[in-house]
Amino acid sequence: MVQPGLYDLDGRVVAVVGGGSGIGAAVAEGAANHGAIVAVLDANASAAKAVAARLGGQAEAAELEIRDRKAVGVALNAVARTRGRLDVVICTPSINVRKPILQYSEEEFDRVVAVNLKGSFNVLQAAGAIMTAAKRGSIVIFSSIRSQVVEPGQSVYAMTKAGIVQLVRTAAAEFGPFGVRVNAVAPGVVETPLTAPITANADWHAAYANKSALKRWARAEEMIGPTLFLASDAASFVTGTVLFADGGWTAVDGRFTPPGM
Repeated sequence: MVQPGLYDLDGRVVAVVGGGSGIGAAVAEGAANHGAIVAVLDANASAAKAVAARLGGQAEAAELEIRDRKAVGVALNAVARTRGRLDVVICTPSINVRKPILQYSEEEFDRVVAVNLKGSFNVLQAAGAIMTAAKRGSIVIFSSIRSQVVEPGQSVYAMTKAGIVQLVRTAAAEFGPFGVRVNAVAPGVVETPLTAPITANADWHAAYANKSALKRWARAEEMIGPTLFLASDAASFVTGTVLFADGGWTAVDGRFTPPGM
C-alpha cells in the first residue's frame, strides 16, 4: 500500500546551511515548496536574507560561519528554540583550491579542510546534539564524486569529501539508536559559483560533461530531489548511505564505446 505524503515536509523545520547560493539556495527553495519552514544559514548574510525573502512565508535567515564551532551551535539551537523543533539540517558549503600536491601551501590546506571537513563536522555535531535529545531528525551532508574518483589537483578537496562519507557513516551508527538519520549526497559536476572557473572554459566544461553517462552537467535544482528524499519520510529506513547524484559519472568506467555497441 502506497503511503500518501511521503515526500511532504509540511510543518517541518529545515535548516539549510550554505543556503545563500548554488545548491544550498536551490534546496532551500525546494524544501519551502514542499511545505517546510526554512532557515537559510550562510556566511554571506545578505545572500541568505535574499533567499529567505524570495521564499517568503515563515522563512528566516541568519549569518553563519561554519568554521566556528560555537557559532554553529548557537545558530542551530536558535532555530530549534524559536520554532520549537528542528527536523532537518542540510549542510552544503565547500571550497576547493585546485593545485598539485607539491605546490599546496599550508594555508591553502588549512582553509579547505577548515570549511569542508571541520565545518561539516561542526554542523553534524550541533545538529546531532539537538536531534538525539529530541529523538528524531534527519541530517544531510554534501560529499562529492571526488570521495571516490579523483584527478590531478583535487587532493585536499577529495580528501575532505571522503572524510565526510566516514563522518556520516559514524554519525549514523551513533545517532541511529535515538531515531536520527544521517546521510550524504554526492553530486557530480553541477553548475554553481564553485564551478564557475570550469564552466568559463569551453573545453574543460565539455570534457566534464562527457565524463557522465548523461553527457551533461547538472543544474543546481537537480539536487533538490535527492536531498529532500533523504530528508523526508520516504527515506525513513535510509541512514549511513551516500546517494550519488552524478549523472552516472561513477558508474561509467570505460570512455570508449566498442564498435557495434
